[in-house]
Amino acid sequence: MTVRRIRTAAATAAILTGVAACSAPGNSTGSGNAADSVVIGVASEPDTLSPLLGYGKDGNSKIFDGLLARDTDLKLKPALAKALPEVSADGLTYTYALRDGVKFSDGKPLTSADVVFTYETILDSKTNNTNRSELDAIKKVSADGDDRVVFSLKYPYAPFEGRTVLPVVPEHLAKGQDPNTGSFNTEPVGTGPYVLASWSKGEKLTFKANPDYWGGAPKVKKVTMAVIEDDDVRAARLRSGDLDGAILPPNLAATFKSDSTKKTYDAKTYDFRTVTLPQENKVTADRAVRQALDAAMDRQAMVDKILDGAGRPAYGPLPVDDLWFAKGIERDQDLAKAKRILDQAGWKTGDGGIRTKGGQRASFTLLYPSGDKVRQDHALAYASDAKKAGIEVTVESATWEVIEPRMKTDAVLAGFGSNGDPDYGLYTLLHSSLAGDGFNNMARYDDPVVDEALDTGRRTSNQATREAAYDSLQRELVKNPGYTFLTHIDHVYVLADRWSGLTTQVEPHEHGFASGPWWNLEAWQPKK
Repeated sequence: MTVRRIRTAAATAAILTGVAACSAPGNSTGSGNAADSVVIGVASEPDTLSPLLGYGKDGNSKIFDGLLARDTDLKLKPALAKALPEVSADGLTYTYALRDGVKFSDGKPLTSADVVFTYETILDSKTNNTNRSELDAIKKVSADGDDRVVFSLKYPYAPFEGRTVLPVVPEHLAKGQDPNTGSFNTEPVGTGPYVLASWSKGEKLTFKANPDYWGGAPKVKKVTMAVIEDDDVRAARLRSGDLDGAILPPNLAATFKSDSTKKTYDAKTYDFRTVTLPQENKVTADRAVRQALDAAMDRQAMVDKILDGAGRPAYGPLPVDDLWFAKGIERDQDLAKAKRILDQAGWKTGDGGIRTKGGQRASFTLLYPSGDKVRQDHALAYASDAKKAGIEVTVESATWEVIEPRMKTDAVLAGFGSNGDPDYGLYTLLHSSLAGDGFNNMARYDDPVVDEALDTGRRTSNQATREAAYDSLQRELVKNPGYTFLTHIDHVYVLADRWSGLTTQVEPHEHGFASGPWWNLEAWQPKK
């Protein structure tokens, strides 16, 4: 996970009390309604701005570019590469020719050595990049002169081109640093449309347009990302004019519909809310409990009441309208089934209607990140539905600093989801080899059927074989759930209606900095 909630009580307190330095009108953060500047409220900030540690790995970074990028419809297009790659007949070699005349924002030219350095550093086990497994197919990256890069793969990897949206960093600056602790993490230099001007941790990041950007100088000259953890505060700041735009929960976004100066943008997503069910918790380790929780959930009610209809029930990690979704796994709330499963597994109803087995009470803690109203509401609804089946869930809010060391035994109301190929999101979510690897496989899920499906889906280019693998994976998750999947949520953004050229993409879980209507900020035009 490359984006976290604000991590200190001091930062949160500063935001909640509206510290003037954050973005009061008229100071350096406020927009002043200038046509060439924009202030956007986001819920979280990156841990790092270095692609070597995972920043911008799915594209759309404003500071960096990848060899390829995605358009509005997520179709791959050339970026630092002048064309899509040449692919060998056996699917094991991808050759990219670099675009002519591209320079980093410090004026140094981009060469193939920068691309090789970027990928080799990420693949180095000494680099603390928890997304390294996404590049597992790469055997070697080599330069063919200054303007061609060749990727040699260990096995045919069908979605490899999509992995090359990964941002490229300058070797001449990053090579002499420790990628884990070096200054490049907070003082990045890239080829992208914007340059980082300043970063006040827990408050804001300010970017200025790169006048020498190879794609043309952006019309929006200054961008401020104001980090505001609390949804209500973000909405209030947008309403007061402190912000030009913000990502908001659907119910708060709806309060702006009568404001003729604002425009709302909805984005369909792969972003789902789920409850991790850790295998090392005495209650959630029981498959019967996990199956009963799955059956007890009223997912449609969560969509209707929590999301105001801006989402869909989640029956697994892939949304129902995805081409890879396993048809027929949709399921309604079935409390009778939940109770029957628990009865058959020996969980008997005890005091207060809560079940017990062998002296163990069917009770566990569910954590959610502080300030996230949508996750809070999901957690409370989850606890309510679970109690109807005789399972007690104690809901508790905490910062990620508190949550992270407790993930091994406590459930978490988590969010994940990657657009594009199913390998992109499912492998890191479910493969047993990544159990407990940071925010990968948070539930420490271990199922041989799922592992085999993931390995098959990753290591073959045969479409029919891949479809069968991911179909079997989704059906196994119903039989042996390691997570309770709840909803796929739409992302809702509200912005001052002062620019043209704004669109949204189908988005992954991570959003705010690189998604929303500002995914193509460099293409915005001020309205006349």
